[in-house]
Amino acid sequence: MTPVGQWHSIDDKTNELKSLIIIKEAGGVLTGHIEKLLRKDADQKKLCTECSDDRKDKPVLGMEIIRGAKKVEGKDVWEDGKILDPENGKSYTLRLTPIEDGKKLEVRGSVFGIGRTQTWVRVQ
Repeated sequence: MTPVGQWHSIDDKTNELKSLIIIKEAGGVLTGHIEKLLRKDADQKKLCTECSDDRKDKPVLGMEIIRGAKKVEGKDVWEDGKILDPENGKSYTLRLTPIEDGKKLEVRGSVFGIGRTQTWVRVQ
């Protein structure tokens, strides 16, 4: 089981599809970017005006939102990376855990141990 692949992120509040995320692996490190914005009212030209790093004022579409996650030895868990929420420009410590035979992905973002977990669904 691996997070590598295509995923639908789902809005916590509305349960609507939010975006298509593609996660890739190179040299044991995962990265992920927004391939497509899926909300009905999504602005495909939206910029990350809230970002404060190299992604500031860059298009959200195509943006790398997952950086640096590595597999925990002996576990189907990837940690030590960061995930960006382009809606508020904040980066969070990341944990990725494939569940349900890899059909879903628990995506945990946290700061000082406080955070939230989203469940993404693998695109078949």
